[in-house]
Amino acid sequence: MRSLLDSHGSGLATRHRFFLLAVLLVPLFGCSTVGYYFDVINGHAEIINRAEPVPDVLASDTTRPAVKAALVNLQQARNFASTDLLLPDNGSYRSYADIGREYAVWNVIATEQYSVKPKQWCYPFAGCVSYKGFHHKQDAEAQANELQQQGYDVYVAGARAYSTLGWFDDPLLNTMLYKDEALRVELLFHELAHQKIYVEDNSAFNEAFATLVAQEGVRRWFEYTHNNEAWQTYQVSVQRRLAFNALLRATRQQLDNLYGQPLDSATMELRKQAIFSALKANYATLKQTWQGDDRYDSWMAQDLNNAHLALLGTYYDQVPEFQAMLNQANGNLAVFYEQVAALSEKPDTTGGTRVSGLVR
Repeated sequence: MRSLLDSHGSGLATRHRFFLLAVLLVPLFGCSTVGYYFDVINGHAEIINRAEPVPDVLASDTTRPAVKAALVNLQQARNFASTDLLLPDNGSYRSYADIGREYAVWNVIATEQYSVKPKQWCYPFAGCVSYKGFHHKQDAEAQANELQQQGYDVYVAGARAYSTLGWFDDPLLNTMLYKDEALRVELLFHELAHQKIYVEDNSAFNEAFATLVAQEGVRRWFEYTHNNEAWQTYQVSVQRRLAFNALLRATRQQLDNLYGQPLDSATMELRKQAIFSALKANYATLKQTWQGDDRYDSWMAQDLNNAHLALLGTYYDQVPEFQAMLNQANGNLAVFYEQVAALSEKPDTTGGTRVSGLVR
């Protein structure tokens, strides 16, 4: 996806270039795959064609005050990201696009009926990842239905942003304008971190690195803006997020243990459903300590399956090791980035993911 997107052209000429590229890819990937790439390219082009420089959006009388306030805040955080967090100083997130929907993309995640290992999709230039993204919800749901018919557990997850990894200037989107400032700037820092360091075929490395950089970025941002109250609130939020994900990871481990047992399918299914029922009960218990915080209620109300739990470790399992690396660098981000970049280039001959000298 990285080199298939063109953020500089627009209109009919751009679409002609996209079409030509799709035709050239047919011998390599087949018609159905090229159709998917064309949809991805065209979907991104639609977003780019809606983008306007942030100063123009701020100057417009039609821009709602809440949007203006969020964009001012994000532009300040964007500058801070480059000057203080040493993240790329380029044209990304200096324009704004209202794409008229709740999510930027919808990702399809799939596992086998009795497995917690996600299905992999591989793409030229970007490598292999554990999901397949779509710009239109109906396309994601069609893919999910097809996989369900093949016997997979599936989950369609909306994502508020995605990165072209620095190949093009990604705009800020209406989907990124959380009311909570911490969530807004955390998402911004996360996406910029992907532009800083990205390793093909290693989602766990990439997402954990970006998660650590984003969380450290939020801490430094609130220190810079002297907003200790917001920092304290964010810390509580992160702790609850970690507690919730720990509950889900424990459930995933129970399922993984179950699926390794030599059981008939009927017994396996009964025990699988019992584990998911226990998850809901355990969540209700956990939430009792959260003073009415119900942020995960709607997610837990879904008909949960393996796919909902498949990517949990991708974002969080390796964060403590990246945190240890930052601590060893005494908080010096330049040194930290150099160490992470060097680590990402080391070959892994063990079949695991190498982080901070460890194999996961």
